[in-house]
Amino acid sequence: MEFNWRVKIIIIGTVSGISLIILLCLIYLCCRKNSAKDESGEMGNSDFDEEEEDEEAVDEKMETEELISFPGGENMTVHDILDAPGEVVGKSSYGTLYKANLERDNSVKLLRFLRPACTGRMKDNSGVIQIVGFVRHPNLVPLQAFYSGTRGEKLLVHPFYGHGNLAQFLRDGNGESHKWPIIYKISLGIVRGLDHLHTGLHKPVIHGNLKSKNILLGGNYQPYLSDFSLHLILNLKTSQEMLEASADQGYKAPELIKMKDASQETDIYSLGVILLEIISGKEPIDDNPPPNQDPYLPNSMRNAIIDHRISDIFQPNLFRSQNNHPNAATEECLLVFFRLAMACCSPSPYLRPDIKQILSKLEEIGQ
Repeated sequence: MEFNWRVKIIIIGTVSGISLIILLCLIYLCCRKNSAKDESGEMGNSDFDEEEEDEEAVDEKMETEELISFPGGENMTVHDILDAPGEVVGKSSYGTLYKANLERDNSVKLLRFLRPACTGRMKDNSGVIQIVGFVRHPNLVPLQAFYSGTRGEKLLVHPFYGHGNLAQFLRDGNGESHKWPIIYKISLGIVRGLDHLHTGLHKPVIHGNLKSKNILLGGNYQPYLSDFSLHLILNLKTSQEMLEASADQGYKAPELIKMKDASQETDIYSLGVILLEIISGKEPIDDNPPPNQDPYLPNSMRNAIIDHRISDIFQPNLFRSQNNHPNAATEECLLVFFRLAMACCSPSPYLRPDIKQILSKLEEIGQ
């Protein structure tokens, strides 16, 4: 009897031990299974998140093809613009200018192609495009259509003006550039165009890249300001390169360090340089200045006044034409024009006149 109890105790103990081991194994396996399930769930979420991020990255790079039409371009189609034969008439670091023939309506347009790497996304540019597209003035180049392609390329459509730009007019030896009535008309038109940008709209529009090459000439020497607010369509890197090019060409205001800080005052400085170009016939920067002469036009003009070298200020033919042309300006008119241009080029933005003051003074000269 005692033996049987001992056997029973051993059997019970063994079974209990085995049962306990089995139970522990089951618990262990369940824990492993749950852990693996959790890990599998976490990995799946991570993969899903990565897929979402990849889709968003692809979406960031994709653009929807879009054509926005403005007054003068209502009947244009994507086909008209993209298939128009044309010739290159200008290039820059951020784009190319084409003289294009729109065959369907037999019209000639100026197409500005902006490289995808140089522009922002359409959703970021749409506000600027809408503002610029509805700006209309007799001395501003209108935007008639804006195309955005799937690869990020942009095309701006403008009327074509067949008489070149102001820089070419001043330096191609054309005798018309020495006639006061003509250069006065051009100057007045430039100022009126800039006045409309600064004061004629709901909010001031900054040109940002005002220079003689960006002033186109139409029939009867009508000036048209082009490229206003173009820097807002470009990305930050490219717009900064535009500013550096402006500095190299002599149009940048001394206080302007970043293009995003362009202002009415910096536009006025560039305007002053252009007015000095017109009345002196000289480049904004002299690449080969005489010894001890400042290469920058405003500074060299300021030094000419200090040194009483009045003959260095005006185009020689313009100065001599006073006795030969019935509509020639008086010496007083020329001096007032010069002082106005120099005031625009003041090193301090606070000392520069605003565009209304400039327009008023220029209109007084013509009376």
